Amino acid sequence: MYLKSENEVKAIKIGGKILGAILKKISSQVKPGVSSLALEKIALEEIELAGGIPAFKDYPMGGGIYFPSALCFSVNEEVVHGATLPERILKAGDIVDLDIGMEWPAKDELRREFNLPINPHSKTGGFFSDTCVTVPVGAISPELKKLLRISRECLDAGIKMARAGNRMNDIARVIESLAELNGYGVVRDLVGHGVGYFAHEEPDVFNFTISEKSRENILLEEGMVIAIEPMINLGDYRVKTGKNGYTIISRDGLASAHFEHTIYISKNGPEILT
Repeated sequence: MYLKSENEVKAIKIGGKILGAILKKISSQVKPGVSSLALEKIALEEIELAGGIPAFKDYPMGGGIYFPSALCFSVNEEVVHGATLPERILKAGDIVDLDIGMEWPAKDELRREFNLPINPHSKTGGFFSDTCVTVPVGAISPELKKLLRISRECLDAGIKMARAGNRMNDIARVIESLAELNGYGVVRDLVGHGVGYFAHEEPDVFNFTISEKSRENILLEEGMVIAIEPMINLGDYRVKTGKNGYTIISRDGLASAHFEHTIYISKNGPEILT
């Protein structure tokens, strides 16, 4: 587990704010008939314009498989890790999870301009942030509207518990309770994570409660930067891996929603960086 200095948090905060704006621009273009490649193009262009590097493109997924796109584009029953390639077209009634990460800054002139430190764990010296949102495509059913609303409320509830002195289970408990109160399944095969030096780092950030005595039920500390990301299924919590080897799909084929922010645990409480 890594604690970040104030200067390092400054870099993540600037990059995270940029990334949040990029995701907002991408999500504003979602409508029936829009292609995954059109949204991927926006992601690549905006990240390059900002002086960053896509965090997910060519990310190793295991087994010699590398993720093919900058933007994760997961539709309906796809929980996470859907890709923009091959091209897919959104249709009315869909929901789509747009998940994006960026390393920033990737240029020395930006580092000098903002007086930022170098990330010692990266060849380009930038810091990582990560965020996602699930959005409706045109008009969606009341059932899906509720899934999106509750899933977003799960994220908000989890963020409020990201305070120094709390434990990981304090985040997990409020997410799990709210989801299950509404009859939803909380995905257990995937969790949130630390972020900053790497796209994914320790600790695991759970959306479901673990044993209070578990070594992973860590004490939250000032200086931690974590990605909280509830993955909430309309039906059962269980998932499977798709034929491509990386897309995760709900096992029962029902829709799933996913929201995420990069969070800094400061002395004053949680601070949303994306």
